[in-house]
Amino acid sequence: MTDPLAGMPHFGRYEMGLAEFEAAVDDAVAQIPAEFTAYLSNVAIVVEERYQPRPGQNPDLILLGLYRGVPLTKRTEWSGIGSLPDKICIYRQPILDLCRSREGVVRQVLITVVHEIAHHFGIDDRTLHELGWG
Repeated sequence: MTDPLAGMPHFGRYEMGLAEFEAAVDDAVAQIPAEFTAYLSNVAIVVEERYQPRPGQNPDLILLGLYRGVPLTKRTEWSGIGSLPDKICIYRQPILDLCRSREGVVRQVLITVVHEIAHHFGIDDRTLHELGWG
């Protein structure tokens, strides 16, 4: 995992309440074509304030989103039996720190949601960056 904000200019912070941010996430998910969302029935998409690095990770690690689960490309016929749903976390504070307008937040939320859903489909970070969804 790399710091998505490394080397980027800091423009200031846009303030957006939790309810409005959650609505932006819901709107981003609604823009995903149905042929893809059909595969998200066992994926919880949640908003959290910030990523909390695990012991041993860089305590300064900043993530905009995170997919936790088993990508569809790595599943077996036994995958999912007795397990919790996959989870996509969208981290509100780092996105607000990065953006300086409502439009910027909405765009970054969409990019982050698409990026994390792509991980559910087995697409890696390098490919996502090459496609402009980094």
